Amino acid sequence: MAHMQRRFAVALALAGATAGVAFASVDSALPEVQTQGNISFITGGIGLDESQAMKQAESKYPLSMLFVERGKPRDEYVAAVAVTVKDRQGNTQLETITDGPYLLADLPAGQYTVSAVYDGKAENRSATVVAGKSRELVFAW
Repeated sequence: MAHMQRRFAVALALAGATAGVAFASVDSALPEVQTQGNISFITGGIGLDESQAMKQAESKYPLSMLFVERGKPRDEYVAAVAVTVKDRQGNTQLETITDGPYLLADLPAGQYTVSAVYDGKAENRSATVVAGKSRELVFAW
């Protein structure tokens, strides 16, 4: 019985070590955090590692955005999207060009209007950010 308990303890320790490596690689695959005023954000998601890291980081950011171009036979992720986030009073809180199909923004609770422009075409969305919750917006052209 003691032998089985040791095996279980070793297996558990190995699983924990592997999980630690997985989390470390996810964090290292994330693009650098940028800031504008009081808003921090990450944009990217090019390549499998970075894309997976962005997906896993979504829950840490109150607002996440995904940018897609509709296509035949399939949709494709896009980058170089001009994004402007304005608060309820119309003040610009964030203005950037994306480095990939994802943008994660650490915005305070409130109501926002998000404008995304790709290939000369604009899409607008309203978003309510609630403290402790994550909200995703998908833009597709």
